[in-house]
Amino acid sequence: MLDVRKMDLLRELARLGTIAAVARARFCTPSAVSQQLSALEREAGVQLIRRSGRGVELTAAGADLADRTEPVLALLEQAAAALAASRTDLAGELRIGAFQTAVRTLLPAALVALGTEHPRLELRVTELDPAQAPDALRAGVLDIALVHEYDYVPAEPDPALRTEPLLDERMFLASAAGGAGEPGRDRGELSAAEQPPDRGELSVAEQPAGDVEDSMVAKQREASVVGSRALLAARGQPWIVASPGTLCHLMAVRLCQEAGFSPRIRHYADDFAAVLTLVAAGQGVALVPELALAERPDGVTLTPLPARRRTLIACRAAASAHPAVTAGAAAIRAAAARYRAGGLAHRLSSARSAAVHAVVVSR
Repeated sequence: MLDVRKMDLLRELARLGTIAAVARARFCTPSAVSQQLSALEREAGVQLIRRSGRGVELTAAGADLADRTEPVLALLEQAAAALAASRTDLAGELRIGAFQTAVRTLLPAALVALGTEHPRLELRVTELDPAQAPDALRAGVLDIALVHEYDYVPAEPDPALRTEPLLDERMFLASAAGGAGEPGRDRGELSAAEQPPDRGELSVAEQPAGDVEDSMVAKQREASVVGSRALLAARGQPWIVASPGTLCHLMAVRLCQEAGFSPRIRHYADDFAAVLTLVAAGQGVALVPELALAERPDGVTLTPLPARRRTLIACRAAASAHPAVTAGAAAIRAAAARYRAGGLAHRLSSARSAAVHAVVVSR
């Protein structure tokens, strides 16, 4: 009988191409992967892998077995989901992967809700870059993950994964107060998008539909112009970006290239709290998403840019009906809904002290 866990490693080798890549995806050593694949060959009784230069490649029999492994794994996950659904309560592990700002802002409330409603569910969180999440899901290291796509870095479709939209965020240019890229307005003012209506103004619900639509379009156009100007003003400044290979790094580079220049990178930092601290110290400008603003230090000016980041909930398609996965996704959706309902100005003041100033936008 073939060991399905070893078959899964063969499938990953077919997808990733090298034993080293499989080992990285499975958080183990290349030697361990090689030993498991050799054992699978002995079980199969035929050669599945052969040397090719300095690497390996699958034989015809190996490629055929790899192709047959995906539906086998899917059936096993569907069977596990059916068994879990027959239980009276949820138990076992639920492994969640999320990027740093989501771990700080969205996951705590979701974890509390899950722990209260399903006390026998063992929750495990791993912080990782969204670029790593699809491999971790496919490898079975995670059950749910929060992944990104940006306007200039769209997500690649993966038939083995199922995704659903969770949160849509504005992107901001962060610069030191008084430095390049600052629109030049008092930090104490709210942006047009965050201003509450005056007592004499009609609320959105009271305005005619055409007026509301025209107003929204005008504000979006105005924000786009302001953001584009701020971005161009920062072209000669040093930039603080995420590490190469991350989606945040790629987004910053592509956004600048779309504006007609390549960023002059001075610092690399993956923690947005560190990024904003460096910005406040006058070390450069940076691209930051809305979720990162809860820890904004004084001395940082934020200008909305004509770009957005979208966060999605992802899981293996075959495991999407598992009750634990369903409960986890529901808790994360509820936490994101509460976040959206707060409004940016409210979230900033709630996340920090009253000393946090509002976002600055020039008209």
